Amino acid sequence: MRLGKDLLNKPIYSLDDGKLLGKVQDLYLDAAAENLLGVYLGAQGLIRRKSELIPAGDVALFGIDAVLARAGDVVTDDSALSGAKSWMRRDKLIGREADTPGGTRLGMIGDVIVDPTGHITGFALSKVYVEGPLAEKRVISRSVVLDIGQEDGRMTVDLAKLEASLIDAEAVPLAVGSLHEIPKEGAPAEEDIPLTIEPPDPPL
Repeated sequence: MRLGKDLLNKPIYSLDDGKLLGKVQDLYLDAAAENLLGVYLGAQGLIRRKSELIPAGDVALFGIDAVLARAGDVVTDDSALSGAKSWMRRDKLIGREADTPGGTRLGMIGDVIVDPTGHITGFALSKVYVEGPLAEKRVISRSVVLDIGQEDGRMTVDLAKLEASLIDAEAVPLAVGSLHEIPKEGAPAEEDIPLTIEPPDPPL
């Protein structure tokens, strides 16, 4: 298991000449958040901004200390590479709510989980709104996601499949917000609750 954030700020070197090409600023995913499509190096240009990137096919290794590109000329931008403008950045998923088709809030996406082949296998939660196995494991498998939330900004999860997937799931080492820190929808804030004092019982 590897979190997307573990790849951030890694230097990128070319295999052919050992040149430093930049640093990983973010990751590009496909629209369904199933595969890693490339690495984002940053934006260039004052008027017409271009996002510099390296397609995943031009990356030889996502190493522990560095990323190795196949050659020194693989850096391109989203204007020069066909289809790249439709790629989704990892940071667009961070903070997205996950809920069931019935509207039960499950948690907040904290990161993506990437396997060695560049497939997105699941999502780590930074906050969990329910108790039980999900609060302990803090992970949602990609296979149980019905809708990534591209239109409404909310990820929809099949609850029955999620519960089954959590039996053998590994816990994700991410800080999770406490259930007590999460306000219930429609509940007044503590300072808004009027203080009432009951009068003493009359003497007998």
